[in-house]
Amino acid sequence: DWDFWIDFKDRRMWPTVAPIVAMCFAAAAQSFFWQKFRLPFGATVTCFALLVGEWINRYDNFWGWTFFPINLVFPSALIPMGFWLDVVLLLSGSWIVTAVLGGMGWGLLFYPSNWPVLAQFHQATEVDGVLLTLADLIGFNYVRTGTPEYIRMIERGTLRTFGKDVVPVAAFFSA
Repeated sequence: DWDFWIDFKDRRMWPTVAPIVAMCFAAAAQSFFWQKFRLPFGATVTCFALLVGEWINRYDNFWGWTFFPINLVFPSALIPMGFWLDVVLLLSGSWIVTAVLGGMGWGLLFYPSNWPVLAQFHQATEVDGVLLTLADLIGFNYVRTGTPEYIRMIERGTLRTFGKDVVPVAAFFSA
């Protein structure tokens, strides 16, 4: 769910959960292609395949079945991180260096590579005297019946004490 909805692509859980989950597929494919064929493009190919599969899922399930606006359920851009992982393996030839530097780069590149698509939804707006982002406003207008309200409270918590900018902290823990 952290990668489906635009209002769940928050600054705390999405940059932490989505890259960690996606890294498993990319690392497994990279290992296979490198050990069997000595080809350093396993992570990039897997990220591209995941992106194509997620777009098919978004279009068929969200638009085809429920007519939910397709720009509100876009998948994450994973190809820059897959490319980074493959370049680190190609240049180093070492699994340990790839695990440390490639994995760290994967986590740190996730949010900046998705920022051009997300920026428009993080603009502030005021509705009925309440200041919120466009993503939150969209989440309140397009209510999903299976979503409990306690999950919608994504901006509450103690992570705000890190200077009100939680993305570097989330990216660090993802890395």
